[in-house]
Amino acid sequence: MRIGVDLGGTKIEGVLLADGGEQLARERVATPGHSYEAVVEAIAALVERLQAKASGAATVGLGGPGAISSVTGLIKNSNTLAISGRALPADVGARLGCEVRFSNDANCFALSEAVDGAGAEYPTVFGVIIGTGTGGGVVIDKKVLAGVNSIAGEWGHNLMPGATEARRCYCGRLDCIETYLCGGGLAKSYRVAGGEAIMAPEIASRAAVGEVLATTVLDNYCRQLARALSGVINLLDPAAIVLGGGVSNIDIIYQKVPQYWMEYVFSDNCMTTLVKAKYGDSSGVRGAAWLW
Repeated sequence: MRIGVDLGGTKIEGVLLADGGEQLARERVATPGHSYEAVVEAIAALVERLQAKASGAATVGLGGPGAISSVTGLIKNSNTLAISGRALPADVGARLGCEVRFSNDANCFALSEAVDGAGAEYPTVFGVIIGTGTGGGVVIDKKVLAGVNSIAGEWGHNLMPGATEARRCYCGRLDCIETYLCGGGLAKSYRVAGGEAIMAPEIASRAAVGEVLATTVLDNYCRQLARALSGVINLLDPAAIVLGGGVSNIDIIYQKVPQYWMEYVFSDNCMTTLVKAKYGDSSGVRGAAWLW
């Protein structure tokens, strides 16, 4: 049996899976905001409650923002500041008395979809989360590729091809892919084009009923996404790209992006499949369970 835990900024979610992937139990709790020690205790207590529901021993996998530094062994690149610079999986493991495997939340998303989700039939999967941020993960033959620097798949912090606006990213750099393709990036593009301050779903709704500005902005967004993903295809040549996160629910993306990326892919054809995630918001926690 497998236990997966997904640490988010506002919630911690845990799931107990049978070896075949069937969900046996699931629970969510609020993420404590006052201390690192409280986060460790909340995760450990959640795992213990799930362990009590298991019929035997259960492995524990943990997903969250950031990655384990190969230099320090501590969490780096996390936008959840409470865990930055801390030995989270080791501390949770010490509290529970067992090994806890950790991976970036985007890696967990990609692994879930590659094992038994929308990418299950494909040998190589690039998983993309386009929501409040823009993350990615690489899975080859059902195994996460972490990379020597633990940053494999972090395409959101590459430079957006053709960018000229000098958008500031939280990482400190300008014109990262994330600043254009995340939900807030799409909303900003609409404002820059002369629209009012509305969120990505409303832009998609307006485009669906024929608003010219929304249609133009959304079409340009699809072109930007195609340019960004073409770089992934030229480098990794994945069999499937699976999209998750709030922006992935805009259906026109799956029609237009594969058309547009042919302008940039270095091939006479492109057999890479673009699909929506099967498990949606549950992919991260399921992928944490599949780390074993």
